[in-house]
Amino acid sequence: MSWVYAMSDIHGCLDAFEDALSRVNLSGDNKLVLLGDYIHGSDSYGVLDKILLLQDRYGSDKVIALMGNHEEMALNGMWPIQANRYDYEANENDEKYLIWMEDLPRYYTEGSTIFVHAGIDEDLGEMWEWTDDYIYTQKFPAQTGKFYGDIKIVAGHVGTFTLAGDERFHDIYFDGESHYYIDGSVLDSGVIPVIKVDMKNNKYYKVTDSGDFPILPYDEEC
Repeated sequence: MSWVYAMSDIHGCLDAFEDALSRVNLSGDNKLVLLGDYIHGSDSYGVLDKILLLQDRYGSDKVIALMGNHEEMALNGMWPIQANRYDYEANENDEKYLIWMEDLPRYYTEGSTIFVHAGIDEDLGEMWEWTDDYIYTQKFPAQTGKFYGDIKIVAGHVGTFTLAGDERFHDIYFDGESHYYIDGSVLDSGVIPVIKVDMKNNKYYKVTDSGDFPILPYDEEC
């Protein structure tokens, strides 16, 4: 049996990232997909170094890092990697990370699951791979409801508290149809949710310190 783990929107929170990684099992054929937005927090370089270390150890086909809109901002010179919202001075160390970011894919698919930072153009149906680059990383607002066939979409970008309409909710949000959103707003919550997909049986689990639990639609969990 193989599992695909995913997490998103780390935003320089190295301690929370390390905690989330402690719940990931990369043995055998298991994989980890990181959905973007690794930077613009207290330790952006530390998070990037950790990802690079993991890719060096396991390979970039086993630890897959996707492009997020914050990486795009760094690449476009709008917001340097380690800078906060009031400091736009680039660091001389940024170049090696920017070179790595240039090659980040915008989505990853395994089985019937699409992993992406923000979303896809769902109006395209089975032709969704024609999605504009902007939508992959910056789609807003988050879309819910039924997509094409049995395809499921795992995305970050939008804090799940906004989908839940509850500022205290920072967990995985499943709409009961085709969408799993996993941005737990770590800069506020201190938590990075981890989702695990059973690729053989097409089942989705929330990974916690207490165990793995099937993810129910938000309305049922509440």
